[in-house]
Amino acid sequence: MKHSSIPSAQLVVQHCKAKKLRNIVISPGSRNAPLIIGFTEDPYFTCYSIVDERSAAFFALGIAQQLKEPVALVCTSGSALLNYYPAIAEAFYSGIPIVAITADRPVYKIDVGDGQTIRQDHVFDRHIGYSANLRQDVTHSLARVQKYAPQWLKEGTAEENQSEIKQFNDSELNKALNVALQVKLPVHINVPFEEPLYDTVDQPTEVALTVMPQNSSEEAEIEMEPFVETWKNSERKMVLVGVNAPNEIDVDILEALANDPTVIVFTETTSNLHHKNFFGSIDSIVAPIEKASNTEELFNRLKPDILLTFGGLVVSKKIKAFLREYSPDQHWHIDQIKAFNTFFSLTEHVKQKPNDFLRKLLFNGQKAESDYYSYWSGRKTNYEARRDEYLAQIEFSDLLAFESILKFIPKETQVHLSNSSTVRYAQLFNLDSSLHVYCNRGTSGIDGSTSTAVGASINYTGPTLLITGDLSFFYDSNAMWNSYIRPDFRIILINNSGGGIFRILPGRDDSENFETFFETKHQMSGKLLSEQFGFNHQIVDEKRGLENALKEFFLPSQFPKVLEVSTPRLLNNKILLGYFDFIS
Repeated sequence: MKHSSIPSAQLVVQHCKAKKLRNIVISPGSRNAPLIIGFTEDPYFTCYSIVDERSAAFFALGIAQQLKEPVALVCTSGSALLNYYPAIAEAFYSGIPIVAITADRPVYKIDVGDGQTIRQDHVFDRHIGYSANLRQDVTHSLARVQKYAPQWLKEGTAEENQSEIKQFNDSELNKALNVALQVKLPVHINVPFEEPLYDTVDQPTEVALTVMPQNSSEEAEIEMEPFVETWKNSERKMVLVGVNAPNEIDVDILEALANDPTVIVFTETTSNLHHKNFFGSIDSIVAPIEKASNTEELFNRLKPDILLTFGGLVVSKKIKAFLREYSPDQHWHIDQIKAFNTFFSLTEHVKQKPNDFLRKLLFNGQKAESDYYSYWSGRKTNYEARRDEYLAQIEFSDLLAFESILKFIPKETQVHLSNSSTVRYAQLFNLDSSLHVYCNRGTSGIDGSTSTAVGASINYTGPTLLITGDLSFFYDSNAMWNSYIRPDFRIILINNSGGGIFRILPGRDDSENFETFFETKHQMSGKLLSEQFGFNHQIVDEKRGLENALKEFFLPSQFPKVLEVSTPRLLNNKILLGYFDFIS
């Protein structure tokens, strides 16, 4: 087995192996050659080659999201690593451990006009769990070090200085990788290399001194009695769940919440929680209150005494606006690591797993009496009936397309939703409880939805479906430029010829400037792009054609597929806004 001759490259690979980082996503380059050699020559690692660094980072995020373990990125120097930043930010706010390992030029070649050279150290500092900036080896390419950085050798021999460098690099690598493992945040490891870059040795010349992360599985001890007593005595409790991995909460806990008359449970499509008593379309409850003549009375009736939250970020802007205006008396957020004060009313950060805390909270004595659930359940039943009535009378549009699409998704499918309109339309309907639903809600960007879905599909046992808007699809088209897309990968492309979400936001007008610079009106189809990357492609533009296509779309095939759904740009926003008027 070959190893790079550069000591710091050997240390990086050894530390990753010791910490069980198996998956390495590599973008081609020359300065990162020592790392490429080390990772690809060792059969312990599973290496992926993704040319576009932005796509590579989201691809890695998808793998890490599914495996719930760190995944490493490797790129060359210069602007290459800057393309990691969107995925790094997403990982930071979503709590996904990505390890960005970036090759750098020697420090004495930075800011002197050398090619492919930028200030790489600490470049992600505002959105990173830890930045490890390794020191350059002095025993490798000693002649160049003596010429360009003789000050590094003033104290002692090259070997003595190299020993100090190794000790420093070992320490930094341990700190960075342990943060990724324990705190579930992205980390950055920047490694400067001097030429020659491609020399190898048959046996490693370095031995990494690794420090394994401390066992963090033990949960913080908390005094449960105050929580239990407050919970039992409260007549209005709201449970709100944001992004949440599938199968995180036990069925008996869900039943206890669902059958408590003092509790209403608001979930989102990304919550992956299901029960017939849960409220899965939050905006369909809140929007009619906003339009009512007695808005304040209804919002005060909805206002909880206790707001209990867990999971990641919440999509619904309406529930955020409501809870900020009508603050609960207490807000408890359950998470082992962090608690965002989203509603500016946080009173308790419970540092435990939600399933464990809820089990200790819920099964303790008599429940209080209340009409809190029954009243809002009646309003839910009403809007569901009105929704069905509305869907039966509208023209083909985004709303009608989503109603059809979500009914046809096969059980056990992994579903990825792009941001903006797509995830919001999906919120309006119930999904089958067997589906695993994901969306990049950390930063809510459109830039990596496809790449994330492709990465997430790698280790998923069943098929993967991405539902995406047109701007997201075209923006991240390089996601399809790799050899890892499975034949059971499916994309449903909702093409409404622009950024449809901007037509429902305040300030919309029908001017040419709006259509060009906000909505980004276009006439593009996904046909040629799909076929270029080896996808079967089909396009439909009405409900019957869509439902006929969906019957065949999920059947096994030799190639992945794109189903493009063309909807009317100028009608979609009117139908969506009309929906909220109708159910009100």
